[in-house]
Amino acid sequence: MSNDDRIDYIEFAVADIAAAKAFYGAAFGWTFKDYGPEYCEFSDGRLTGGFTTLAPVSTGGPLVVLYSSRLEATQDKVASAGGSISKPIFDFPGGRRFQFRDPSGYELAVWSRD
Repeated sequence: MSNDDRIDYIEFAVADIAAAKAFYGAAFGWTFKDYGPEYCEFSDGRLTGGFTTLAPVSTGGPLVVLYSSRLEATQDKVASAGGSISKPIFDFPGGRRFQFRDPSGYELAVWSRD
């Protein structure tokens, strides 16, 4: 299967790589591979991306959306890991979702079909 024309990598500029790793590891179980003090690759088990301190933090841009089959439990994990819920669970065409800000200020969403 070709990866042409598909999202291949997502990179976040963060102020603190250790804090980003702690949050995403606790909230979503992501794993990490360090490439020195200014760059860390993450994996969610399907997609990889990176955290870097080499660029200024800019929290605008497209909304990254994750999936969860246990939406309430995931919202609780996000809050427990230090994320702030910006839009609690709500219905939308196709399912339900919530939105949150990570410790660096990025807004992401998590959705479920149920």
